[in-house]
Amino acid sequence: MSAFQDFSYLSERRRAEREQRRKRITAGSILAVTVLAVCAVAAVAYNPKSTSTSTSTANSTPSSSSKSDSGSPNKEFHTTSAIQVLCSPTDYRATCESTLKGATNSTSTPKDLVLAAVSVIVKEVDVAFKKSDTIGTADPEVKSAVELCQKLHKYAVGELASTLGTIDSQHLNGLPKKVHELKNWLSATATYQETCIDGFPDGDQKQKMKTALNKAKQLTSNALAIVGSLSSFLSVINLGCGKGGRRLLSEAPIENQEVDVGTDGRLPDWVDDDRRRFLLGRATKELTPNVTVAKDGSGDFKTISEALAKMPTTISGRYVIYVKEGVYEEQAVVDTNMINVTMYGDGSRKTVITGSKNFDDGTKTFETATFAAIGDGFAAIAIGFQNTAGAIKHQAVALRVQSDRAIFLNCRMEAYQDTLYAHTHRQFYRGCLILGTVDFIFGNAAAVFQNCILTVRRPLDNQQNIVLAQGRTDSHQATGFVIHNCRFTAEPDLAAVASKIPSYIGRPWKEYSHTVVMESEIGDFISPEGYMPWDGDFALKTLSYAEYGNKGAGADTSKRVKWSGFKVIGRNDAITYTPTTFIQGDDWIPKTGTPVRLGLFD
Repeated sequence: MSAFQDFSYLSERRRAEREQRRKRITAGSILAVTVLAVCAVAAVAYNPKSTSTSTSTANSTPSSSSKSDSGSPNKEFHTTSAIQVLCSPTDYRATCESTLKGATNSTSTPKDLVLAAVSVIVKEVDVAFKKSDTIGTADPEVKSAVELCQKLHKYAVGELASTLGTIDSQHLNGLPKKVHELKNWLSATATYQETCIDGFPDGDQKQKMKTALNKAKQLTSNALAIVGSLSSFLSVINLGCGKGGRRLLSEAPIENQEVDVGTDGRLPDWVDDDRRRFLLGRATKELTPNVTVAKDGSGDFKTISEALAKMPTTISGRYVIYVKEGVYEEQAVVDTNMINVTMYGDGSRKTVITGSKNFDDGTKTFETATFAAIGDGFAAIAIGFQNTAGAIKHQAVALRVQSDRAIFLNCRMEAYQDTLYAHTHRQFYRGCLILGTVDFIFGNAAAVFQNCILTVRRPLDNQQNIVLAQGRTDSHQATGFVIHNCRFTAEPDLAAVASKIPSYIGRPWKEYSHTVVMESEIGDFISPEGYMPWDGDFALKTLSYAEYGNKGAGADTSKRVKWSGFKVIGRNDAITYTPTTFIQGDDWIPKTGTPVRLGLFD
């Protein structure tokens, strides 16, 4: 059995995608996640304690089989009450209620209501993204933005198709166990919408795109809110969706179930033999590559891009690419259809992928990445990712990651501004060295960095350093950056002038920016206030920043910012940001043999 075996959820996703190829994606199909709200609808429509306007229904007691998976009740169904329950947890309740009322009537069944909600959401998402197609201009910067939006639209369609496929493959009773997956895909969909807007230069065209996407963003937010509130709904429903207040969405955090490969390279007994192949130095020797890339011609290909282009369309298990020592000057992309790729090198200073594309020379930040990992289940081991444009060229990405359940082990990411674009989905970084200056870890993924070194470099004289610029745009998104047992360090040339060039842990790129720094060592070059604003008071009341159990001269929180969103948290809260809970890491990281601490270190 090959190392780094296929994640079970990826198999499910493949089945879902095959199903989608058989079906046409229509307005009545995508984003069927709203079906989760049927149980909530039932709570009002059929509960004897409901405040329904129908006396007969309110005083009746439904049988335990009064509702089937089809959403057809035996009792009278009250559409108005159902809509109110469906929309109650949303931030845009008026939008939610008005769109559903306009698409249903007094004879609608629960299934009709769900289909109407799906139809409205899909229509808005599709129309909004396609609005970019109608923007005509000779401005190359705007043309580039339109092209980016078209690409992001395809990504969003893929996320929504996976959502549908997963729901289609599940009985209603099994859906609660898929909530993390559904929120993950919906969070990515919302991020793609925001990235589309960000791609436009300031001006009328950007405002037009923002206006076009406004309702789609609201409806996506509403769907996230409904999914996130499912556990509360199920606790009062006895219609086959959950009994007796059981925790269906998540079990208690597995604080003590820790998997950390030490010097002896041992894993605990509960990890089965087929999953015991490690991905550290000696572990890469156990990997059997499908192909080898060697710049000197001694392998199957001379470039990484060639190896990826020749990757089989159907594979069993992992597809392993060994990249021999060398400096590879290319822009490589592990695309959406390239699932479960493992790429390993001879060391992060020996196997280096390098480029120099940058914003200053006219390339969109999104497209400047030297290497982009998009296909799910990507893993990189002992490889360096580099952008050599330099501080003078401003935004220049070394690595962009959209891959879900992505792993980077013993890698090096090196640039200046915007080094690592942790764009979407769940990501885990272990033992990596990340170097940069301004916002050098940014994006809206759910990412955990463990045992990493975050090294701050000297920026331009008129700049300051910021390590984290997290971009959560909605409070319901399951995203954020967690820095766990890492070190914040400064390069010597910065340390020499640290009193003149301020350095900060983070700043809020988007309104609901979310970061947690815990059990880490923070150097004295970090400014005592810890964080800086983005622009005036933007996001200062909505961001969520936390610290726990840090050490070092820069870890003193007594002089930290006084923003309402910044908190020093306790142990119980910190546990919720460990890999187990925050990125469901216990379900996928140990299976790869990757060293990980699933709980807290102390």
